[in-house]
Amino acid sequence: MTFVQIIDCKTSRFDEMNQLMDTWVEQTKGKRTATHNVIGKDRSDASHYIEIVEFPSYEEAMRNSNLPETDKIFREMVALCDEMPTFTDLDVVRDEQLFASQVRRLLETMGTRGELPPLNDLVAEHYHDHDPANEQDILGLDNIRRQMEMWRGAFDFAFTVEDLIAEGDRVCVRWFWKGTHTGDFLGIAASGRQCTMTGTTVFRCGSDGKIVEGWWEYDRLGLMAQLGALDELGE
Repeated sequence: MTFVQIIDCKTSRFDEMNQLMDTWVEQTKGKRTATHNVIGKDRSDASHYIEIVEFPSYEEAMRNSNLPETDKIFREMVALCDEMPTFTDLDVVRDEQLFASQVRRLLETMGTRGELPPLNDLVAEHYHDHDPANEQDILGLDNIRRQMEMWRGAFDFAFTVEDLIAEGDRVCVRWFWKGTHTGDFLGIAASGRQCTMTGTTVFRCGSDGKIVEGWWEYDRLGLMAQLGALDELGE
């Protein structure tokens, strides 16, 4: 179970404390077990800081605390504080990465049977789509809806998320697509063929959580081959 420690302290010597933390990171390289570290400053009190440190488990956190370098840095950190810092230990019972969740929902929604649901809660009105298969980028929510409807009219399909990595405002997803050719696709009449495709998409999300930009890379040539569009070229 993921474990989080919250350190609450007051200091007028944050720059020195920041340098101290850099020293600890350098000294414990290859040994420390923390996976994520965030420090925030209280907007109403410039001397009040909160540090949030994430570990894979409580046991890993204890292993980190028992490092000799950690003990030394802790004593030096206390000396820089205006008062004794407080520590809160938390077992994480829910961890939801909102941007990643939005991307998963978008891929699921694109493959939903029946009428395409409204996308206003997922995609920004000024969405910008980059697809090397299109001569021009697609701009705006209405236009990307039409692009989705084109695919949905040609295939009954679904995405499977193979890998998903979120960092900052970007979400990178490696996906597997499987569909049945049920309608016209770029002049190719419905064939009933089962098709598969792999691809990777990088999405950018806005501060409101909506997806504002996407960059697609996928095996469209392989898809066309499965549909028989390249058969004549090979003859």
